[in-house]
Amino acid sequence: MKLSSHTTSVLKNFSTINQNLVIKEGNSIATMSAMKNIVAKAEVEETFPQEIAIYDLNEFLGALSLFSSPVLDFNGSHVMISEETKPTTKMKYFYSDPSVVTSPSKMITMPSEEVKFTMSNEDLSKLKRAAGAIGAPDMVLERSMDLEHAPSSITVKDKKNDTANNYSLDVDTVGDGQFNFFFKVENMKLLDGTYDVAISSKNISHYKNKSSDIEYWIALEPESTYKL
Repeated sequence: MKLSSHTTSVLKNFSTINQNLVIKEGNSIATMSAMKNIVAKAEVEETFPQEIAIYDLNEFLGALSLFSSPVLDFNGSHVMISEETKPTTKMKYFYSDPSVVTSPSKMITMPSEEVKFTMSNEDLSKLKRAAGAIGAPDMVLERSMDLEHAPSSITVKDKKNDTANNYSLDVDTVGDGQFNFFFKVENMKLLDGTYDVAISSKNISHYKNKSSDIEYWIALEPESTYKL
């Protein structure tokens, strides 16, 4: 088996969420952060023949990078990685014990979704860059008027410091009510792309990539508020 560039990108992205990974038999890959506040799932073009537990995903990706065109042959206790043009160049990489690896036992079912919007790749990039530039740890989606078409905005800031620098942009939300939905910037570990976003007042959000089959569920911070 050879991994596509998209699958490799997914694995690199998932390594930022959790270095542990269990790949189930089939073509679906899912991960969950150690704090259980981020869950991600992707459908990939490869079909994995068995369950594979990886304790250190960055180490595994580093092993793959030693080969210009790696070919993977999965066995009972290990995967044999070899060079496509020179099969005698190879590495035996052993699986971990699944019991010591964190993975989601079941996927999240979203509760009622009060607010929806589309997050463009450009806006996502701007927010991430702005948060890094001004050292903003928090992000808030807010609307102060109880009208479906009232203006909404996303701001990166330090919610504990009213005089700290902040960066804001407008978003076109769908849904009634007034809300302040808070996130940790460090939890926005999304692969580049444009996302359909749905947020529940039960303090959970869902991000579905519009161009590839990858999605994330990210917990809101407890001080988030919503009222009709």
